[in-house]
Amino acid sequence: MFDPLHQFEIHTLIPLNIKGVDISFTNSSLFMLLAVLTATFFLVGGIYRSKTVPNRWQSLVEMTYGFVENLMDETIGIKGRPYLPFIFTLFMFILMGNLIGMIPYNFTFTSQIIVTFGLATIAFGIATIVGFVRHGFHYFSLFVPQGAPVYMLPLIVPIELLSYLSRPVSLSIRLFANMMAGHTMLKVFAGFTVLLGVFGIAPLTVNILLTAFEILVAVLQAYVFTILTCIYLHDAIHLH
Repeated sequence: MFDPLHQFEIHTLIPLNIKGVDISFTNSSLFMLLAVLTATFFLVGGIYRSKTVPNRWQSLVEMTYGFVENLMDETIGIKGRPYLPFIFTLFMFILMGNLIGMIPYNFTFTSQIIVTFGLATIAFGIATIVGFVRHGFHYFSLFVPQGAPVYMLPLIVPIELLSYLSRPVSLSIRLFANMMAGHTMLKVFAGFTVLLGVFGIAPLTVNILLTAFEILVAVLQAYVFTILTCIYLHDAIHLH
């Protein structure tokens, strides 16, 4: 039977088990590897034998790098430059994963909550470590808004702490939910197109429009994930 959620199932390709721990190579692992290889090919191929007057490929690579660099400068400032390799890697990994998933019969690993939560936890963990390394225990002042009345602190501090700890959850759900919902809609309308046969022109048209929209969402979600990570690093560096 037609099942729009079948595309999100994890399948083991190479079973691996070490001392009771399942580390099998799955379809999700495969497309993560493809995302890394695609990003590497795109970047290295664009700057290989770079010229003073860049060709289209080199220009696209430079525009992508410049986009992330400007995003960091505007969000964090000059103090965020040491973290540019991490932010750029995160952006390219999510972007390639989202775009590869748009190809029919491919697997979208960013539609898996465990993957997006893992990425969000890494981003949140690095921001937290940076905060404590730079400020020590003074980093806890992040949970005390400037100018807040002392008698309100017992209420404000737990709310700020809860808001801070919920960051990886909200960050992961945002990416996971958008990618899963979009691909589910595409699958549903594709199913209607097949079932209706010659009368499936309307759902086919909708599917084409949805595909274009989902490509935009794929790029936008990589941008949103990246800019929120930059905001977390901004808080860790500047404490406000």
